[in-house]
Amino acid sequence: MDSVTIGETKITWLNGGLTKMDGGAMFGPVPKPLWRRRYPCNEKNQIELVTEPMLVEKSDLLFLIDAGIGKGRLSDKQKMIFGASEESSIQNDLNELGLKPEDIDYILMTHLHFDHVTGLVKEESGNLTTVYPNAKIILENREWAAIRHPLKRTQGTYWEDNWKAIESQVVLFDDYFEAAPGIELFHTGGHSPGLCIVKIEDGNQTAIHLSDIFPTHAHLNPLWVTAFDDYPLNSIEAKEHWITKGIEQEWLFLFYHDAYFRALKFDKDSRSISWSLKRSKEPAIPLDPSN
Repeated sequence: MDSVTIGETKITWLNGGLTKMDGGAMFGPVPKPLWRRRYPCNEKNQIELVTEPMLVEKSDLLFLIDAGIGKGRLSDKQKMIFGASEESSIQNDLNELGLKPEDIDYILMTHLHFDHVTGLVKEESGNLTTVYPNAKIILENREWAAIRHPLKRTQGTYWEDNWKAIESQVVLFDDYFEAAPGIELFHTGGHSPGLCIVKIEDGNQTAIHLSDIFPTHAHLNPLWVTAFDDYPLNSIEAKEHWITKGIEQEWLFLFYHDAYFRALKFDKDSRSISWSLKRSKEPAIPLDPSN
């Protein structure tokens, strides 16, 4: 398992499953000759997108950022549509770390699209139940409303089965939430109505996870937003603010979907990668090292 340390806070990536989504959809208005140089695709125009939650260990508390696609939660048709060739093995990863799902204190949900939330629920004796029974699940109010009352555009990713089993664990907030000293959630919207980013500070170091407004390293340009974004202009505004601030202050950028990089720092002047933590598992589609 890949990990990085911010001060005394340890961040470890867990295997929440693998999807392969259409590259054109993931890069929205950007022409393919531009995006495929930075993030390659296969013969079906699919790009590899992991769904790998971050386990954050801080001050004797355990936080999980998002939850992966779960195990046994997708139908064969859904696996085909989403290119889900690998399901979650988070419980195995936790076991290797000497932990159990019951040990997780907080789950910080950036948003509730299927590829982030499905791993919160499992089937047991024919019923759907929570995977993390002792965790408080932190959610922005607008995202909770969005999954409970999906629109025609969003009903393909907001599923009733993904919220009913965890309803009693949900803790709602508006705009801003401090999960613990040094762990904060900020609402940005853009990709979804209640999308939030996660900022982690410890000592004089800071890491930022911008979720799906900055889903891969190739989405650095603020104008490169996905076709899945409900409010793309809000995504652009949030990216301009947080990416600029993060680069200027030498923050570490964390990724949930990137098949190549776990974490990156960028040079202030050129905005090129100045430091990287590469994903140790070999991707199915190699990245051109010249890009």
